[in-house]
Amino acid sequence: MTMTILRIDSSARTEGSVTRDLLDRIEARLDGPVTRRDVGGEALPQITGTWVASNFTPAAERTPEQAAALALSDDLIAELEAADTVLIGLPIYNFGVPASLKAWIDLVARAGITFRYTETGPEGLLKGKRAIVAVASGGTRMGSDVDYASGYLRHVLGFLGIEDVQFVAADEQAVKGEESVAEARAEVQKLAA
Repeated sequence: MTMTILRIDSSARTEGSVTRDLLDRIEARLDGPVTRRDVGGEALPQITGTWVASNFTPAAERTPEQAAALALSDDLIAELEAADTVLIGLPIYNFGVPASLKAWIDLVARAGITFRYTETGPEGLLKGKRAIVAVASGGTRMGSDVDYASGYLRHVLGFLGIEDVQFVAADEQAVKGEESVAEARAEVQKLAA
């Protein structure tokens, strides 16, 4: 079955990146057109006061400057909405997600568009999508008490409505060395297309 794929690379390393290698391997197992967004190599802007004010202004009332402030966010959301499967490269930097990935999250998490508030709590509006996350770390074991990245990303994706989330981890590379990467590559081969 052909699917539309959105690939988000967030590693600052464009050469020798384990997450980029794993995403290459995952992408090769899937069938469908791929939209690539390299937030690690092409830094996204942080949200600003102007962005926030524009976001909270009803669309019909936005000035041209406010619309321009949200244009990139609108583009990123359109990419996400169009995707059936989202591939995310998640290198763990200092126990958390890279700032580049956090910037992407900030730009796509918009009330009324990718989630909404209801009487029973928030509801994600991007239902029916699948996410596959390639994790790499030097010393942090995925799922450990000091892994603030994978749980956060799973939560954010769920908040947006993406609850089918799979992780492939090449973690603790400083401890396990190449064995960690080999194990992750073997896990990629087990992924269902």
